[in-house]
Amino acid sequence: MYLLTIILTMLLLPLGSVAAEWALTPASSLLLLTGKWFVFWAVGVRLTLAGLWQVAAPEFTARELFRIEAEDALPLVRELGFANLAAGVIGTASIAWPAFVLPAAIWGAIFLGAAGIMHARRRGRTRHDIVAMGSDLFVALVLAGYAVTMVMVATALEGWR
Repeated sequence: MYLLTIILTMLLLPLGSVAAEWALTPASSLLLLTGKWFVFWAVGVRLTLAGLWQVAAPEFTARELFRIEAEDALPLVRELGFANLAAGVIGTASIAWPAFVLPAAIWGAIFLGAAGIMHARRRGRTRHDIVAMGSDLFVALVLAGYAVTMVMVATALEGWR
């Protein structure tokens, strides 16, 4: 279930949504569609699901992702879950409030990039580590590219005033 959720929310659903909306409205900006749908699916839906799971069943994250067996870690994992849930709600809400897209993309690029790097540094990576590392780094690069481009465009447009 974990692997399927990652593949769907961090790759197939965002790419499929970009392709579907672009096919319906070909004049749309691929950059804006990429930001919109990667924020919605990878930050919004993915982190909402992760947050809910970490709050309800922190044992999976503690044991399978962090390889921590101690029960003392569970409150910390729950706290991470609330942070993921908060970020996920903002990412999900971005579909209704486009002004949320850029801030959520910046947050997602930083958080997922750092998480991906931490997974990459881990010795003896498990299948879960490899999936998390690859998906986190991929989405972080997509979101960072979107955010940097949007900031550069906004800065250039400000120069025209």
